[in-house]
Amino acid sequence: MTTYIKTMLKDRRTMLALGAGATLALGAGGSRIFGFAAAARAPQFRGAMGPFQTLDRPVPAPAIAFKDAEDEAHTLADFKGRLVVLNFWATWCAPCVEEMPSLDRLQATVVDEGMAVVAISLDRAGMRQVAPFFAMHDLRKLPVYLDPTGASMRAFKIRGLPTTIVIDAEGRETGRLEGAATWDSKEALALLRALRGELPAAPTRT
Repeated sequence: MTTYIKTMLKDRRTMLALGAGATLALGAGGSRIFGFAAAARAPQFRGAMGPFQTLDRPVPAPAIAFKDAEDEAHTLADFKGRLVVLNFWATWCAPCVEEMPSLDRLQATVVDEGMAVVAISLDRAGMRQVAPFFAMHDLRKLPVYLDPTGASMRAFKIRGLPTTIVIDAEGRETGRLEGAATWDSKEALALLRALRGELPAAPTRT
């Protein structure tokens, strides 16, 4: 059994535990992932499994690579200068299915606000699974991003699906939330706009 399959099977079990309301302990490197004392600078926002956990200090995000629907390669550097709502999901993950429409609506809301929603599918079949899913759920605003290898998930030490990480304009992780959430809610928008508002202005391109 390959390392990737073992990882995905583990993530399926973790996802089910998240759905059942289990409390997960931090593993090694937890201090890098997030602190449980949410910084006062950001409004509170809760998902199904708990609050968004804001880092006391942003940390550089790992370098990851993924592809779009046309098989073009991308990295987080492509989004520098924008606040990125980075979501990891899969079509087989029930909480992800519940959450995706709100991410689609969020993308429509913030596309002109210096933000981007980057929802990366971890489905091993790539577009063969994701394209029908997007059509079935009428997801019209979200770009399709794919990582069938699961390397991006491992780079961020994702423990279960869905997990959403907010990356600032300088490419640093500011916090994350495990489990499904309503990302187009007024509470979520208040959080994201507060985090965006504290970032330095993006350089002007000439």
